[in-house]
Amino acid sequence: MPAAPAPSRVVITGCGWVTPLGCRVDDVWRRLVAGDSAFGPVTRFPASSFATNFAAEVRDFRLQDFLPAPGRHASAPIATQFSLAAAAQAWEQSGLASWKKLVPRRFGAYLGSGEGTMDFENFVATNLAAWNAEARSIDYRRWAAGALRTLSPERELEQQPNLPGAHLADVFGCRGPAFNCMTACAASTQAIGEAYKLLQRGDADVMFAGGSHSMIHALGMTGFIRLTAMSRRRDDPNSAARPFDLTRDGFVMGEGAGMLILERLDHAQARGATPLAEICGFGSSADAYRITDIQPEGKGAAAAMLQSLTEAGIDPSATGADGRPHVHYISAHGTGTKENDSIETLAVKSVFGPLASRIPFSSVKSMMGHLIQAAGAVELITCIQAIRTGIVPPTINLRTPDPQCDLDYVPNTARDLNPVGGVETCMSNSFGFGGQNDTIVVRRFRP
Repeated sequence: MPAAPAPSRVVITGCGWVTPLGCRVDDVWRRLVAGDSAFGPVTRFPASSFATNFAAEVRDFRLQDFLPAPGRHASAPIATQFSLAAAAQAWEQSGLASWKKLVPRRFGAYLGSGEGTMDFENFVATNLAAWNAEARSIDYRRWAAGALRTLSPERELEQQPNLPGAHLADVFGCRGPAFNCMTACAASTQAIGEAYKLLQRGDADVMFAGGSHSMIHALGMTGFIRLTAMSRRRDDPNSAARPFDLTRDGFVMGEGAGMLILERLDHAQARGATPLAEICGFGSSADAYRITDIQPEGKGAAAAMLQSLTEAGIDPSATGADGRPHVHYISAHGTGTKENDSIETLAVKSVFGPLASRIPFSSVKSMMGHLIQAAGAVELITCIQAIRTGIVPPTINLRTPDPQCDLDYVPNTARDLNPVGGVETCMSNSFGFGGQNDTIVVRRFRP
């Protein structure tokens, strides 16, 4: 049998994001490096009575600032609009808009996008109006009549998680492979990793990959409050997100989108594109432990990391000619919950052994909150920026060391690694409820 062709190299040629710290890559990067915080009172709904009444909201967002003629997309849910704005930035940076040889059927999209925001007030009002107190049950005829009056078919349709990808295809003309995954907080990392694999095997030339999400609504906030997963520091929201700190008490909800243009290297070279970075490894695993708990020894997280490093050809126990570990920065999942941070630390130590403490390892969730299904894509863009600038962002609010979290989390102040050789290779971790673990390795592009 003839030998199988070598997998294609895959590069990133464009990226864009919408975050609570801003909506332009360079602007947000400056704020991350400065250690700014995006937290404040929830304004999307009346949350004053909630145990957690603060979040990291995207402020002053207008889709028309990114799509000059947004048309019907302007009525889409906010998370879908985030994804379109982030995609427009990635599209512009990639230069694909002027490439006349792009084949629509070889251009796809793989997103990790959450459900659209429920029409909560009208839905609840319909339920209440249909309640038969004497029978203690819902009168479904009354419910249907009320729903016809108050619920919008368009808003109900837009709750489907595949709709952001449909809007994306409509705006940018991608007619190739189309996927969406909902693997909780690991979703957009999984989407990017699987899009990378799809390009490697030659099923497409170009892919949008990333994710979008907003759970800053009554139902979303209530769920995490009942899980006791969110910080309750109502008196001091700006310091509430404290990944790896001994006093951490949960994450802060964020929202937004991160989108990347992934491209086969030969396709990028044919049009003279300049890659931002190269994806060189992807790992995925399942804990098969509990829905909301990580496997206590971090075995699933370690498996995903090891798989990604193996594919990248990186020995985690070895150093380079410069004496540094081969991975120069790890973007942590780093939620700020007691369980996640200590177990992620344990997993990183099990993978890198004695070298673990020599790798800068920080969480930008300390500044922009947890973007849920969009988190992984945004954090991968952080890795790209670290490679481009040689600077790694800090973990802010890290004031009280935790004996169980004893690695280099870049506490409170960004670090310039250019004096020691810059940043060549990064690893980005994302772990989701249900035991989903995904890791991507990116490196500086070398022809």
